[in-house]
Amino acid sequence: MKDGAPTLFRLPDINFIDDKAGKPIGINEHIGRRPIAAFGNSDGDLEMLQWATLGASGPRFGLIVHHTDAEREYAYDRQSHFGKLDVALDAAAVNRWTVVDMKKDWKRVFAFE
Repeated sequence: MKDGAPTLFRLPDINFIDDKAGKPIGINEHIGRRPIAAFGNSDGDLEMLQWATLGASGPRFGLIVHHTDAEREYAYDRQSHFGKLDVALDAAAVNRWTVVDMKKDWKRVFAFE
């Protein structure tokens, strides 16, 4: 309450970091349960994909978008300095997650193409 009215405000504290192990924490904080599908594109999404798909009951779906098209978007992979996709790419094969290759699988990346 502020001046007699219900008021929402943010404190200067960090609730979670939306990367790596912080992603499942953030998802749980916002939706309150384990999702049935997760989509990622870097090693920063590994824990989210694991939490959504491994050890959960019922059908689950994990997908990784592999950024391989430097001409139409960005290309980053195992040795990249940003958006690195290395450990999660290996985990995709083991955990039977779908991997979409932008260059091979997408005819169009952006609507204006």
